[in-house]
Amino acid sequence: MLIAAPALERLVASIFYKAGCHETEANQIARYLVEANLVGHDSHGVIRVAPYIDWLRDGRVVANQSIEVVLDAETFAVVDGRFGFGQVVGEATMRLGLEKARRHGVAVIALKNAGHLGRIGDWPLLLAREGMISLYFVNTNGGGILVAPFGGIERRLSANPIAAGVPVDGGSPILLDISTCAIAEGKIKVALNKGVRVPAGAIIDAAGQPTDDPQVFYANPPGAILPFGGHKGYGLGILVEILAGALTGGGCSRTGERRVANGMLSIILDPAQLQPGDEFAAEVRRYIDFVKSSRTAVPGGEILLPGELEERTRAARLAHGIELDDNTWGQITGAARTVGLTPREIEAAIADG
Repeated sequence: MLIAAPALERLVASIFYKAGCHETEANQIARYLVEANLVGHDSHGVIRVAPYIDWLRDGRVVANQSIEVVLDAETFAVVDGRFGFGQVVGEATMRLGLEKARRHGVAVIALKNAGHLGRIGDWPLLLAREGMISLYFVNTNGGGILVAPFGGIERRLSANPIAAGVPVDGGSPILLDISTCAIAEGKIKVALNKGVRVPAGAIIDAAGQPTDDPQVFYANPPGAILPFGGHKGYGLGILVEILAGALTGGGCSRTGERRVANGMLSIILDPAQLQPGDEFAAEVRRYIDFVKSSRTAVPGGEILLPGELEERTRAARLAHGIELDDNTWGQITGAARTVGLTPREIEAAIADG
């Protein structure tokens, strides 16, 4: 089905409000989840509604939390998310880092015990719109253990994304948001819901054999995701575990923990203080033009910067709606019913786009 973004956002906000989130928090969660769908990252969008509601009911994520700054210095801080929704504690953490970077030119913020932070690209985008460069390392120190080490077949790492953003004077920010594994677990969920296969070389079964069947990944015993690029992605994944897990205090991936909690190390830089004047902006623009001037592999082709495809997808989906498969829509409306929304209230939320 196709559904307009504002209607989907209203429905999702209604679900979280009915589940016990205050109105501002419910709206914030909904905005970030729908935004992920708008930019084409369906794996981190409204497909997460039903699991989030399950986690809230089980106490694995806690509604209406604020961050606790447990260590505060001029240029760095350690922040405890107290297992609040990542869309809320993540943004609050970014606001803290932005304030420090504006004062001192640099900020390093270690966030631990955050609920699922969603699409990590939201955070460098937020900072880039404020003129800041930022870099992120994120792990999941419990229920999100997903990835086999290079040469192994059992899960030992989380997806461990790396993200970064760079402001571009007069243009859209450069935005990088990648996992250090071959496929995000959310994309496996999307494939499962749609009844399609995952790309070859992304996952293995419990015996270590290659498979493209998403059901095998969720079997008992489960499969595992492979690192991207073999030893290269594995090496980056180990680095992310240390920076986002051990250094934040949240911990590295481990078995025996059902809660999905993120750790995130954020490095924020103010280019206006490092390179006073227009030199930085001018050099970024010059380099972008140089990269895009390359001859293309396909006649009439185009060279895109990181983040440009997402922008185009966003414009298209705002204009034409967000497509949801029947399974995902059923899971969303099922979650709505479990929190007490009636069919009439569900219809009212999505009425009139």
